[in-house]
Amino acid sequence: MEYTLFIMLLPVLMFLFLGLAGHKLRPAVAGILGCCSLGIVAILSYYAAWQYFSMPRVNGIYQPVTVFNFEWLHFTDKLHIDLGILLDPISVMMLVVISTVSLMVHIYSMGYMHGEKGFQRYYAFLSLFTFSMLGLVVATNIFQMYLFWELVGVSSYLLIGFYYSKPSAIAASKKAFIVTRFADLGFLIGILVFGYFVGSFNFETVGAGTGFGGAALLGDAARVMVPLALGLMFIGGAGKSAMFPLHIWLPDAMEGPTPVSALIHAATMVVAGVYLVARMFPLFIDYAPEVLHLIAYVGVFTAFFAAAIACVQTDIKRVLAFSTISQIAFMMVAVGVCTAATAHEGLGYMASMFHLFTHAMFKACLFLGAGAIIHAVHSNEMSHMGGLRKYMPITHITFLICCLSIAGIPPFSGFFSKDEILTACLEFSPVVYWIMSIIAGMTAFYMFRLYYGIFWGKEARHEHTPHEAPANMTVPLIVLAAITCVAGFIPFGHFVSSNGETYDIHLNTTVATISTCIAVVAILLATFMYRKAEQPVADMLGKKLRGLHTAAYHRFYIDEIYQFITHRIIFRCISTPIAWFDRHVVDGFFNFLAWSSQEGSWSIRNLQSGRVQQYAYAFFIGVIALVLILLFVVI
Repeated sequence: MEYTLFIMLLPVLMFLFLGLAGHKLRPAVAGILGCCSLGIVAILSYYAAWQYFSMPRVNGIYQPVTVFNFEWLHFTDKLHIDLGILLDPISVMMLVVISTVSLMVHIYSMGYMHGEKGFQRYYAFLSLFTFSMLGLVVATNIFQMYLFWELVGVSSYLLIGFYYSKPSAIAASKKAFIVTRFADLGFLIGILVFGYFVGSFNFETVGAGTGFGGAALLGDAARVMVPLALGLMFIGGAGKSAMFPLHIWLPDAMEGPTPVSALIHAATMVVAGVYLVARMFPLFIDYAPEVLHLIAYVGVFTAFFAAAIACVQTDIKRVLAFSTISQIAFMMVAVGVCTAATAHEGLGYMASMFHLFTHAMFKACLFLGAGAIIHAVHSNEMSHMGGLRKYMPITHITFLICCLSIAGIPPFSGFFSKDEILTACLEFSPVVYWIMSIIAGMTAFYMFRLYYGIFWGKEARHEHTPHEAPANMTVPLIVLAAITCVAGFIPFGHFVSSNGETYDIHLNTTVATISTCIAVVAILLATFMYRKAEQPVADMLGKKLRGLHTAAYHRFYIDEIYQFITHRIIFRCISTPIAWFDRHVVDGFFNFLAWSSQEGSWSIRNLQSGRVQQYAYAFFIGVIALVLILLFVVI
């Protein structure tokens, strides 16, 4: 499968070509080249998936395939950093997800970004991001993953700040970069601790290369330190996947172009944290189950927190942003509720990966649909929309399909993957199950609040009559919506499971019935409150619960708390005294050394005057002094 190397090479070559020579090309040519390269990458990814899953199993398990691997940095015989390509069930699945969504975004951007300044630069950045994400998922070792992990951060910084003349875009890109860098510091420390005590960075060596069981046996010291290392790694994953309290960068990242939101902040980049936990899952199960359960509890709180905020947002991209945070938290919960007793069943692990796959498709479609809507009305606010179903029928139908899917309505894909998550939660704890079921109901409510606010309700006045997006924008919507309709019927457990063996998905009738009823009730409630132009119930609740509504609208003031802690405490109480000490004590000491040296050299400058008479005079005085000293000693 050496051809998989081209999956990596094509995006990076396209980035270099468009980045260096793109300004000499017509924008349309740059866009076509970008789309063609991603089309080839997608075809190769699909072929790699078909070929990999067509291979015969060994003992009922798909075996990992190391396409190539070479040593980059050598430390010891066991500890070295390699670069290569590792194919296993979850990496192959991610190749399909990344290439599909990226291709749709490339095609969609031909219409959405038409006429934008820096069009060629935009496609160069898209190619760089795709290369970074592909390199992350096929990494053969944790350090290679970290290298591409940081490259993903750089790519997101460039794309979020694409509109570099807008102060809000600049601030958002810096915020995303800084927050994730702090999180990635924990990731790096965890990698170093892990490598020191385990003695290897390679996934296959430590038992994480297959994405399922068979973790290596570790010594006593490693058994103590590996949970710490895995916990530190999760900090990096929490930052990239926007888990509380490191979620603050994601909503502001909507300042980037809407296709970027679909690519980075809905389908690929934000699931990197989930992928990290899944990749290290055997070690979590064998050596750090408590850390795994902590991940689940963080996910539960994050899912509820983000869903509550999404219920009151009016910017459609921010609703989808908080929806993304909540759905990523669902994936974290699914993999976190696995225990040693249930891990062999593969339910939680499989459900997490299954939801990752289905969510990528319908959430990318939702974001691209939001872009088509913004393209038509030139606003992100729901108050500037309403009644658009008459003007945008294709966007309306595809958006509705994805809303039904994320709400968990059968037979759409979100129903199957989310119910598997709820079933895994029920096996872990009934309390967690009911909390997650309520959050699933909240998801249905805020998504149909969004749907009715855009396509129904009171029609806003527009300077120009809204119209359907061009074909290069609607075709990706249709493709992603079609995948959303059929993806739930894929026997996903036959390809990806925690132990590598075939897992047959069996819907828990009780869980499915309860979750569907909750979703239907939530949709009916949203219909009753938001379908019509007048919304007396919503207005009444907003007034009676003004404090809660205001707090949720302002994201429960988490950003303000960060501002207070950083500016009022860290900067004023810690950084300012340190700066004063540095400026007056440290700098003062070295300034004193410089001053004293200068003054001393000024006072003795005449010793090197260059006048021969003065040197002769000093020589004569010195001779007389030596003679007198000798005479004194002799006498």
